[in-house]
Amino acid sequence: MAPPVVHSLREQIREHIVEGIVRGRWKPGERIVERRIAVELEVSQTPVREALRELEALRLIESAPNKGVRVRNLTAADLEEIYPVRAGLEQIAAELAADRLSGDTSALEEHVARLYEADRAGDGEAQVRHTVAFHRELVRASGNSVLLHTWESLGIGVWTTLAIRWLGTRQQSYAEEHEAVVEAFRGRDPRIGELVKEHVLGCAPRA
Repeated sequence: MAPPVVHSLREQIREHIVEGIVRGRWKPGERIVERRIAVELEVSQTPVREALRELEALRLIESAPNKGVRVRNLTAADLEEIYPVRAGLEQIAAELAADRLSGDTSALEEHVARLYEADRAGDGEAQVRHTVAFHRELVRASGNSVLLHTWESLGIGVWTTLAIRWLGTRQQSYAEEHEAVVEAFRGRDPRIGELVKEHVLGCAPRA
């Protein structure tokens, strides 16, 4: 079993805001008021401000003098842009992790099992959570901390959430597609990097 993930207060607030945007609480162009979120969540404004800065760096929201923070009017094309970059990073990660994962894919298998459960239940939140966790484990297995930091700085969890739940982008089966990646690692497929790249690009929304 993978250890439980402990999120910082900033990360929890960021997820709260993303969830609000996904569910339509804050629509494109609508203002997000820092103070209101702090009061609602019973926290200081500092971690709220930090969470908003992260989301602005990810281009999910935008700020302007005297206008405050507002939700960007994102399109499928905006969401699609990150996938070629992500695919390139994960191709490198897969090639670096190939030897390690050929001998032990248990960390990936755990998330595949959870994805089968999520697929059967139609649990969109679990599909997003374990899809992101699967790919994070793959990148972590590369053993390259710079690569992992770069991957995480892209906000993969945020963009995956939006692509799947906001635009309705989804694969035929999250579990089966990820299990195929695990099988490729087990079988020492010499094309593993290219296969992972194709897998990631296949998940991109289409403008």
